[in-house]
Amino acid sequence: MLKQKARAIALGVLAGDLALTALSLPVAYVIRHVVLTSLSPSLFPKPLHPFDRYLFLLVLILPFWAVMLSVAGFYRSHRTTPLAEDIWAATKVAVGGTAMLALLVYGLRLEFVSRWLLVVFAAVNFAFLATEKVALRLVSRWVRSRGFNFRTVLLVGTGQKAAQLADFLEAHPHWGFRVMGYLDDDNGGEIRRANRWPCAGKITDLESVLLREVVDEVVFVIEKGKLGAYEEALLVAERHGVRAHVSLDIFPHVLARPVLEELDGVPLLSFTTTPSNPTQLVVKRAIDLAVSLCLFLLTLPIQVLAVIAIKLTSRGPVFFRQVRCGLNGRHFTLLKFRTMDAGAEQRLTEVSHLNEMSGPVFKMSRDPRSTFVGRILRRLSVDELPQLWNVIRGDMSLVGPRPPLPEEVSHYQPWQRRRLSMNPGLTCLWQVSGRNEVDFDRWMALDLKYIDTWSPMLDLKILLKTVPAVLSGRGAR
Repeated sequence: MLKQKARAIALGVLAGDLALTALSLPVAYVIRHVVLTSLSPSLFPKPLHPFDRYLFLLVLILPFWAVMLSVAGFYRSHRTTPLAEDIWAATKVAVGGTAMLALLVYGLRLEFVSRWLLVVFAAVNFAFLATEKVALRLVSRWVRSRGFNFRTVLLVGTGQKAAQLADFLEAHPHWGFRVMGYLDDDNGGEIRRANRWPCAGKITDLESVLLREVVDEVVFVIEKGKLGAYEEALLVAERHGVRAHVSLDIFPHVLARPVLEELDGVPLLSFTTTPSNPTQLVVKRAIDLAVSLCLFLLTLPIQVLAVIAIKLTSRGPVFFRQVRCGLNGRHFTLLKFRTMDAGAEQRLTEVSHLNEMSGPVFKMSRDPRSTFVGRILRRLSVDELPQLWNVIRGDMSLVGPRPPLPEEVSHYQPWQRRRLSMNPGLTCLWQVSGRNEVDFDRWMALDLKYIDTWSPMLDLKILLKTVPAVLSGRGAR
């Protein structure tokens, strides 16, 4: 009955989404044809064709959107997922769907379809879908917080983690979960001592509890070393078709996040400290390629001037090639414009006593091995521009921990090696926090903070902060 109700609600929401998508087309037509033409006749001089010529686009739009909305996961349970996920999904549907629609339009040579109409359609569709998702989320949370549309939860476990989970569920009434009680597993007794939830029996009584009570969800709060004791209870839940969850906080001191994966049908519980969302990682790589290619072309005149200046003022090659450590310690050749005299690496011992940086790295201002042109290139970070090629090749990313030398890595403390768990980048938190003004331990901590809190928005913030940091030259050596 509950599943049938959920399917009916999902179909109703899908119908609403498609209705809003269909409505997006006439609204976009009015905005482009009337509003934009009135506001900026010079930019939009040509009026659109009559609207009925564009109605056939719905034949292309609605099937596309039905598939994309379903794939985006809008019609699964969203009780505990953050609202930002729905907004991001609406963005992907509106922008991605419109991009495919544009390819079809131009592939079919429908030249009368205005590009600006498609752009406005994407914006309107995103606004409609996002607003609807926000409204649905607020209404559903209001309903659940008042005790309607709830799901009963039976906890299996009596330890500290079970009590914390029960408190956590009750502290979020808008999720719509109601703890009906717990089953005793003889693993401590904190939830018993709390005396706030009724004991429904022992773990061996699960079958009889499911027969006499309405249970929507069973959560197994497994204590360390007791996994085998819960196997029969999991099979009982499976026989009754009751959804079962297993709390994965069985290694409380482990920082890595558990991720459930599958290897050709074999389920694996993986622990990772690095971002694992495949969609976000694909977006990161796509942005790396697009932005680095654009920057490479835009800065080509500057790079040509740098090549000429290096050639005219000092002997030696234009480019400096150096082996660096990339993802998980892989070696790759990093490219830079040469800013020092030829053979400067062999003279490192002459100046090593002048190191101004703590830890296993060498940094100093006014390095005597630097050329006059090299100091200018470093001050403006122009020497780093060839690394755009490393980004295009996939050795590096636009944003990520700076790639270290292998000899530096050999002196890392174990906790510092985790900074190698993401692709190195052109810029990072260290780069926008003062660069060489930041000591080594703080540098390492900033890199780990980036890894632990990574998101596409964080990358965008760092990229935006990099521009003034580069122009000011703060901390550059």
